[in-house]
Amino acid sequence: MRITSIKQTSPDILTMTWDDGHVSPFTLRLLRDECPCAGCKGETVLLHTFQPSPQPELPGRYSLRSISPVGSYAIQIVWGDGHDTGIYPWEYLRSACPCDECSRKKN
Repeated sequence: MRITSIKQTSPDILTMTWDDGHVSPFTLRLLRDECPCAGCKGETVLLHTFQPSPQPELPGRYSLRSISPVGSYAIQIVWGDGHDTGIYPWEYLRSACPCDECSRKKN
């Protein structure tokens, strides 16, 4: 499963279209708050879990600077506050899809 199109359809919505035709309308807030990097979500190394440090809410936190492909499996987003370490794999994005259809399936 791959994303075939990414468009900013409003100031706060990023719409992703998948190769099966599914459409995922993500708010920038959701994408930023769900950044999968170790600094935001923590990580486990050799059975030891590291929790992320609290992050101050800097100006530009929810504004989009750029999006770049990472191989053929993910995208990397650069945020207005300079944060750029999150790599968003296709599977991660599809599982986080906030559309009504996907939300019903999760519940």
